[in-house]
Parts: sequence; structure tokens; C-alpha cells
Amino acid sequence: MNTKTRLLAVLAGVAVASVSLSGCLFTVIPDGGAASSQPASSPTPDAEGVASELLPFYTQTIDWSSCAGADQCADIDAPLDWNDPGKGKVSLSIIKHGATGTSQGALLVNPGGPGASGVELIRDSLDYAVGSTLAEHYDVIGFDPRGVGGSTAVKCFNAKQMDAYLFDIPSAPRNTAEWREEVLASAKGFAQACEENSGGILPYITTEFAARDMDLMRAVLGDKKLNYLGYSYGTFLGATYAKLYPQKVGRFVLDGALDPSTSSLEVSVTQGVGFESALRAYMASCLKTRGCPFSGTVDDAMSSLGALFARVDKSPLRNTDGRMLGADAMLTSIVAALYSQDSWQYLTQSLAGIAKGNPSIAFQLADFYYNRVDGKYQDNSQEAFTAYNCMDYPNDATDAQIAAAQATLKQKAPVIAPYWNVDIDGCESWPAKATGVREEIHAAGAGPILVIGTTNDPATPYTWAQALAKQLDSGILITRVGEGHTGFNKGNSCVDDTVNDYFVDGTVPDADVRCD
Repeated sequence: MNTKTRLLAVLAGVAVASVSLSGCLFTVIPDGGAASSQPASSPTPDAEGVASELLPFYTQTIDWSSCAGADQCADIDAPLDWNDPGKGKVSLSIIKHGATGTSQGALLVNPGGPGASGVELIRDSLDYAVGSTLAEHYDVIGFDPRGVGGSTAVKCFNAKQMDAYLFDIPSAPRNTAEWREEVLASAKGFAQACEENSGGILPYITTEFAARDMDLMRAVLGDKKLNYLGYSYGTFLGATYAKLYPQKVGRFVLDGALDPSTSSLEVSVTQGVGFESALRAYMASCLKTRGCPFSGTVDDAMSSLGALFARVDKSPLRNTDGRMLGADAMLTSIVAALYSQDSWQYLTQSLAGIAKGNPSIAFQLADFYYNRVDGKYQDNSQEAFTAYNCMDYPNDATDAQIAAAQATLKQKAPVIAPYWNVDIDGCESWPAKATGVREEIHAAGAGPILVIGTTNDPATPYTWAQALAKQLDSGILITRVGEGHTGFNKGNSCVDDTVNDYFVDGTVPDADVRCD
């Protein structure tokens, strides 16, 4: 699993068991960041201090139209190149769910990815995204970042081509020179299609530019400061905004945090170890349930799973639609299920099916991961995902660093390691050179920023939340003890009350909070 093609999935999962609030100390900071705004229906753009060449963008009027019931939708123009605003523009798709009570301004929400649609999240899953309390007090704004969904989008493959790209199995044996050539040739073909079909936007699909787009949204929505809730990759987007505009940071919550200083190689290794840890937690639970296809100790079960991987890698299983389940697709299906503890039951069914030669449920999980329904991809999340990561993560790892990474994976993630390829750069043929810089983000001068980490989160491991909270000058760590990806609005009252009180009343914890 190369980090450039599997770095982070779209936010997944539902509520876990509720845990009562305990041991949380708070202080209230007056006017802590939720700035007052003009009525959301007719905002006055905030263009204070904006360079003259950007004024046409910052002073534009939002033309709202009704969509998705009571919601309103619009498109906003942003510079194609923030360093050269005259070069052209991109369109940003946004959706607004007006506050059900008295509005405290706009709250922008990003579901992660990179590549997930914030418009789709708010349109279809408002309560899951923010909960009823925040929906009462804020105009909730979902947006598709540049390159994503309804915004000016990255376009690469049709559905048939995407199936081949994601599911076809190389003809050469794994890890041979011929196998590597096939994998890199596939990545090159994908990159060429993206360049041919995306209208020249690939060099400008970066997190820095997406963060600058968020400041534009803040301004045209009429708020002096930005209030923001970002999940998963959305934490990196939010932290980048805080780095660029620390004085514009309102109330910020970054849930399922990334460490912005980690390299592509470090991300891949940490995630591999994280998913192996989550897999062991799943196995401990599976062994206690009827229908578990494994037996013995957790170590015994993991050894059996490793043997099942090897068997599928050697003899792939044919699905009813003709696709073949090899070890890579099998790993994707497992990863998809590990995002939420509530999905473990489906993982059990999937692995039991694979053991019997039936890959159907495994393909259902893989299709969920890729948002593929009835043979059609419902969005461009995989294309946008690759575009962002190829631009954000320079690949400058040395041979010695790669060898050390492989050794770490083999030691700490022995079941996953054979199929988690850190030595192949899927972005080496990307048509635009990476411009991202991997460095700590301090955001000096920003108001309090809450960073949420879950102790056994496989996709954004807890160590990243700890790192980001420590880096940020005003960071406060909220720890959810448990399984799965992200922590807010997952049924833990300690986490939920901390976040809601912060957004609604400006209540900031006196110290880091641990929610058992």
C-alpha cells in the first residue's frame, strides 16, 4: 500500500459507546473566537487588508439558490494561482445549512480525504457531521475544496479505467523487478490521464491554496474570523490556515489530526503500524464472537490471517462481477472496516467469506472505501486524493531511510508489511512537481485550537494528534480513549461536551483533556 494511493480514506464510521464526562477543567475566555457576522442571507464581504489584485475575489457577492430542501448552495470564484491572481480562476462549490437557532456566524466543515466532498457531507449527513448543538448555533458551511466534487475538479479515468487501475493484479510475482515496472507503469498511465483531462489545474491543487480559499470563503460569508471543524486530512487543512492567517483563527477544532511535519515515508510507516494495531484489537474481539474464522490467541489469529493473505496473493479469488481479489484489494477491504469499531462485524463476515473462497463482502468493503456503487464511482475522491498528496508530499527519502522503514514495518506490522509498499513512489510520474513543505506548524498569535486524537485510531494515529497539539502555540489536546477514526460526535460525552461548549460559549479547557 503506497502512501500516495492509500494515505487517508474518506471519513467513515458511526457512534461508539457513550462515555460519561470526567475530570475536565474549564475556563471561559470572553469573545474566544466565534466572531459576530452579518446575517448569513446577505453578508458584507470582509476585504480589510486585502491586496488590490485580490479585491475582485474578496468583494464578490454570493448568489445563493435553494438546494437539498432548506439548504442553500452557491459557487464562489477563487484565483487559480494565489501567487498570480490574474492567471485565471477556479470555482468552489459550497452549501449552507442555516442555524436552527440564533446564528453565531459561519462554521466551515471539512470531512477529510483529501478529496472528500464537504457539500455532500452537510447535504446528506448534517447531524453526523456536526450534531444538533452546533447546527443550532451556526450556519454550517460545507465546501468542496479546489479539485474536488462540484468545484473545479481533477478528472482522470472513467469507471472502467478506474476499476483496472485499482483492482487489476500485476502479472509478475510480487516485489520482482517486473512487478515494480507494472505498478509504476499503471501509476504513470493514471497521472497522464489526470494531466490530459484536468484542464491544467494540477499544479494548483495544493493544501496551501485550499487554505487560502477558506480565507476567501470567510471573507465573502461576512465573518471577521474563521470558525472551523476539520476531520482527518481536514486537520492539516485547518492547521495550514492557522499558519497562514493566525489572526483570523476563530474557534478551531481539528479532529483525527495529522502531524504536518511528517514526511511521506513517515506517514506510510506510522499508518501501517496503526492499522496493524487496530487489526490486533479487532482480532481480540473477533475471537470472542461466534462466526469468527480464527481461533487461539491473538498472535495465532494474526498468523492465520497472514497465511490467508499469502494464499490470496498467490491465488486471487474471482468475484461475481469478474474482478479478482488479490492481497492488495483484500488489504483495502480490511482498512475500510478498521475505520470504525461498528464495522468489525462486516470484517468478520468478509474474512470468513475469503477463507471459503467467496470475496463478495470484501469487495463491498473495498467499494465503500472508494465510494463505488453498482460499478460507478460516485465522486472524484480518488483522483483528488492523489492530486493533493502528490503536490503536498515531496518524496526525498534516501535508500537508507526506505530500508529502515521497511525494517520497522516488518517488525511492528508483520501481517500488513508484505503488502504495504513504502519503496514505490506512485507520484514519481506526476506531471506537476510537489510544492508542499513538511514542517511543524506553530500558528503564533492564533486563539485556542482544540486537537482531538483517539488512542487507537489507525488512519491518523494518536501520536500525530499529540505532535500537532504540542506544535501549535495555542494547541490543547483532547484524548478519546478507544478505537476508530476521529473522536467528536461519536458518542463520547466528554469529547462532545468539550467541543460543543467551546464552539458555543468559548469555553476553553484549562489543560489537556482525557476522555476515558
